Amino acid sequence: MTSKLFIKSTFLFFSLLIVYCGSNKKQNLQTTAEKDTITTKATSEILAFKTGAENYESYLPLLKSKKVGVVTNQTGIISFQEFFAIKNNTNTGSDKGVRVIQKSIVDFFIEKNINVQKIYAPEHGFRGTADAGELIIDGKDTKTGLPIISLYGNNKKPKVEQLKGIEVMVFDLQDVGARFYTYISSLHYVMEACAENNIKLIVLDRPNPNGELVDGPILEKEHKSFVGMHEIPVLHGMTIGEYAKMINGEKWLSNGIQCDLAVIPCGNYTHEMKYNLPVKPSPNLPNDQSINLYASLCFFEGTNVSLGRGTEKQFQIYGSPFLSKTVFNFSFTPQPNFGAKDPVHNGKFCFGEDLTKTKRVNRLELEWLLKAYQNTSDKTVFFNDFFTKLAGTKKLREQIEADLTEDAIRKTWTIGLEKFKGVRAKYLIYE
Repeated sequence: MTSKLFIKSTFLFFSLLIVYCGSNKKQNLQTTAEKDTITTKATSEILAFKTGAENYESYLPLLKSKKVGVVTNQTGIISFQEFFAIKNNTNTGSDKGVRVIQKSIVDFFIEKNINVQKIYAPEHGFRGTADAGELIIDGKDTKTGLPIISLYGNNKKPKVEQLKGIEVMVFDLQDVGARFYTYISSLHYVMEACAENNIKLIVLDRPNPNGELVDGPILEKEHKSFVGMHEIPVLHGMTIGEYAKMINGEKWLSNGIQCDLAVIPCGNYTHEMKYNLPVKPSPNLPNDQSINLYASLCFFEGTNVSLGRGTEKQFQIYGSPFLSKTVFNFSFTPQPNFGAKDPVHNGKFCFGEDLTKTKRVNRLELEWLLKAYQNTSDKTVFFNDFFTKLAGTKKLREQIEADLTEDAIRKTWTIGLEKFKGVRAKYLIYE
């Protein structure tokens, strides 16, 4: 299926879905992994696209008779299509429809009699409900009774005893294509632990919703952290499966070791394909707009500006009590909510900008960061220490404080980006 046909089919699919579901116009992603969606879509137009998880014929044989660990969360879902009859308003009888059923990859494995031993959960936890940076303790999944091991806080890398008995590890997480989104950091540590303990790793690939975007400053080694582990730009333009191949191929794991890696690719996917995530990848990325703006607005985490945590427009608005009332005519007040127990400027009136209607960005945008800096009441307290970790370099802050234009800043990224694109090209799976 060509990209154009896929896009056309996708548009038809969601148009019919909206008609069927009534007048709900909110663009929020699903909040649970298990949900039935019924459409009146013609059977001949069923999409051929598949995630790696849905290419299960390719990997289930690798799991049979093995003790399996699964690194996943609420984004690790698998969809099935069931046909059924729908009565129409004519005298011709019934039309055929399709019911799309989504379930957790863990539940799917249990149904297929795969011997799952443990679940390993990244930042935000197995069900994806924890605040960013919140400590998550080990526990038990109430549905399956399986032990859950947190891969966050002081336990980012699975310990030897936590891997005991595991013969194959399956990794199924939805990334959003930004260097500081920590699922790729968790991928690094899981690969390293598997390599050190002779455990095969199977990565079930998923699309990158920002898959065509490669942009931003390259991380410098001295600024390595959990929000940036490798010398890549802010927007890397790779699926998580391609990224796993790069980690392995470039020997980025400790002491240059390599993991016994298998990537199960998506079917009928290209990097230019627009992909709407079926579930929230994390509590504060509620819709497609927030996911597209995430990389650009996340820099505000390293400043005294709120990026909408504590509202229903996370990563779609920004503002602070220190921004000029005359320049910014939009205001909001952050309050504790799902995913933000104590948001920045909690209970304070913030002036800023509403970006919910902004067209899809096709690069790392600095416009809003520069505008906020230039119009803050006290520039000396605008940045905090976290900004350099997010940027992966001290240069970006220095450039902003020196009042360089966005064009001038972007030119300093050119050489690094071209070098990265050359490395990236070696590991791409998709067109």
